[in-house]
Amino acid sequence: MIEIKIPSPGESITEVEISNWLVEDGDYVEKDQEIAEIESDKATLPLMASDRGKIEIVAPEGEIIKVGSVACKIDTSAKPAAKKENKETEQKEEERKETKPSQKEQELKKDSDEQKDETAEKKKDKSEYQDVKVSPVAKKLMKENNFNIDDVINGLRRISKQDVEHVISQSKGATTENQASKEVSREVERKKMSQLRKKLSERLVSVKNETAMLTTFNEVDMTEIMALRKKYQKQFIETHDIKLGFMSFFTKAVTIALKAYPSVNSHIDGDDIIYPDYADIGIAVQTPKGLMVPVVRNAETMNLAELEKEIKRIADKGRNGKITIDELKGGTFTITNGGVFGSLLSTPILNPPQSGILGMHNIQERPVAINGKVEIRPMMYVALSYDHRTIDGKNSVGFLVKLKELLESPYKLILGDKNADEILLEI
Repeated sequence: MIEIKIPSPGESITEVEISNWLVEDGDYVEKDQEIAEIESDKATLPLMASDRGKIEIVAPEGEIIKVGSVACKIDTSAKPAAKKENKETEQKEEERKETKPSQKEQELKKDSDEQKDETAEKKKDKSEYQDVKVSPVAKKLMKENNFNIDDVINGLRRISKQDVEHVISQSKGATTENQASKEVSREVERKKMSQLRKKLSERLVSVKNETAMLTTFNEVDMTEIMALRKKYQKQFIETHDIKLGFMSFFTKAVTIALKAYPSVNSHIDGDDIIYPDYADIGIAVQTPKGLMVPVVRNAETMNLAELEKEIKRIADKGRNGKITIDELKGGTFTITNGGVFGSLLSTPILNPPQSGILGMHNIQERPVAINGKVEIRPMMYVALSYDHRTIDGKNSVGFLVKLKELLESPYKLILGDKNADEILLEI
């Protein structure tokens, strides 16, 4: 009998919650099989079986347990019941073959079944509810599903007080739809708050209390990026085996804008302000367990294809509960995209200790003035929330303007502020 203990998810974490057992007590498990999900205040991690055998669950689901405590035991001397099940299956198969009827018996049975079906059809035609009114659409639906009036009425829920009152009102001549009463639910559901949700709540409140957070806005004309995606999407997929999205453009543009405005990439550490020379970009991902922010390391060194692949990888791990603590730590700036849920405008909350977070939103066609003429363009509002203790208003606005320029002229993501002609002529 071996003990499976709760591993340490990371520094400063002393206890976790067993959020879900993936096996039943007494099941036979294989080595390295995922047997449970453990949830800390930072991430959800899998608990693995260190050997094969019969499992004995010690800590129940939903219990808060200290790191290093025994979660379950595995009896390695137990043998799997697979062979026994195979023998039983083979025996049943032989019995089925022995009792299989002959072709003549099958034909007789088929004739008998057809006669029964005909009798049933005749019975269906004679319903005790002949006087019930049925709409043409309902008749068609009943015919397609081989139902009669008896089947429908017998399949309804139990008769309630409201049903009786509705019939009484009809008999008195009150036939309008507004008089049909409805059942109204007053039930509530109570769920225990998870460790991850508790920690997230604490962090959000602390941000509001401990930072001088402001938000500045701008809007981006997405015409060029959308045209680029439409023109080269097929070739991009064939070459890189991944779809070209908007997030890679925004991430690349953010890394360039952070170089131009390093204070937006900074954070406070005691009495010092830290200015990283790299861009570790956190990408906010909505998961069944709550909001997580896995980090793309050294995003400034990646091209669009590399960014798309890395963003997809960490986002999938976050949604599947496979993300590690190391993949959530150390970001210098965060991007969150509320546009995927239809958000038009929002003020994102900082992800401490970072000083800046960019909010993307829904793309909508709006009339805008272009060279003195009104044109319909696909526009997106962008929002930068920032800590005013480290970032001045000039830098925050300048960062968003730089981001806008890069996204509206995507070639600048590679060539910088100069166009191709100027680079060619070295002017």
